[in-house]
Amino acid sequence: MNSKILVGPALLAGGAMVLTACGAAGPASGEASFTDDKVVIAVLNDATGVYKDVAGPNAVKAAEMAVEDFKAKYGDDAVVEDISVVSADHQNKPDVANTQAQELYDRRQADVIIDVPTSSAALAVATQAESKKKLFINVGAGTTELTGAQCNKYTFHWSYDTAMLAKGTGTTVTRNGGKNWQIIYPDYAFGQDMDKSFTQAIEDAGGTVSGHIATPFPNDNFATFLTKAASTDADVIGTMHAGGDLVNLVKQYNEAGLQNGDTTLAVGLMFLYDIHSLGVDKFENVIYTEPWYWNLDEETREWADRFEEVTGARPSSGQAGDYSAALQYLEAVQAEATDDADTIVGHLEGKEIDDMFLRNGKIRAEDHRVIHDVYLAEVKGADEVTEEWDYVDIVETIPAEEAFRTVEEAQAAGCDMAG
Repeated sequence: MNSKILVGPALLAGGAMVLTACGAAGPASGEASFTDDKVVIAVLNDATGVYKDVAGPNAVKAAEMAVEDFKAKYGDDAVVEDISVVSADHQNKPDVANTQAQELYDRRQADVIIDVPTSSAALAVATQAESKKKLFINVGAGTTELTGAQCNKYTFHWSYDTAMLAKGTGTTVTRNGGKNWQIIYPDYAFGQDMDKSFTQAIEDAGGTVSGHIATPFPNDNFATFLTKAASTDADVIGTMHAGGDLVNLVKQYNEAGLQNGDTTLAVGLMFLYDIHSLGVDKFENVIYTEPWYWNLDEETREWADRFEEVTGARPSSGQAGDYSAALQYLEAVQAEATDDADTIVGHLEGKEIDDMFLRNGKIRAEDHRVIHDVYLAEVKGADEVTEEWDYVDIVETIPAEEAFRTVEEAQAAGCDMAG
């Protein structure tokens, strides 16, 4: 195999102003009933660490845009006027996320928590959501445990997960000749789940994983781990890192000259900001799976233009997903004329959505996995880039029903909403 880099579902962002699935001007029926005459949306994420660019403060801006668009759409017909967005930094630590979730639900009166990159943090928040009987819409974390053994009534999984990433990149790279893999992964919930999901996809596609190398999280020195993986006869070194950790690893991979060898570097998860940080030349012609892209069409670009006016940057797919999650939550509140969590859950279950972020979207009642179209993307050559931030071409649409694991697979993994 020629040396190159292949990447799994990149999380980029964008979108145009959304007209959501719920089009009514006012509440579905009856009189509005709110616990405290207001709605509070909480954005909990990494504000300063390795995921600050793909989530961070700009995710809060995305949620605020959703509130503004909701108010503009409904005006005086909105069932609630007092809508606010609050935020907190979980520092990528599950114990901090657990404490922050309690604080947001109890003291800051959050009706819903959204975002929460870092799977171990998201699992902690899901536990609090179930305990407090409050909504949690996960956008930023990839673990399938949220729709598997640790699924619960009050948690929804909105954007991507490790099974989707593996079905895209793991399957594609293996079928294209990368039969023998060494997997390097961050040693926490997300990395462990990525290792498991990719191993399954690789084996299903006829390949093998000859080594599994765990690294600390977060980490800034990957030389030892790369040397260990490169010393084998592997066709592919698969990295399951993300954000700042991925940038450091790929930079060190290139600095060590490993890109000139016969081993391919496959990346399980990539964001728009990773390409922007290192440059398209480091990822040129890479094929990967994309849950959403800011320049997908006129609608996504319009929203991305508005986002850039507010933030000075193009959005990640996580930030676009936060907008969608916040707006769809507010649409549910509008439709049901209440902030009662059980009522909102009932409204969301089974809902079909086509918005700026979700195409052919559906919220499965059985496991609360939100399925939607995703995309095979290819990173452009450096000479093909004519606009900053527009770094990929979308080459294929993967239909929603094929992109994610099935209900039966989720239930086999332990999801039991009734339990």
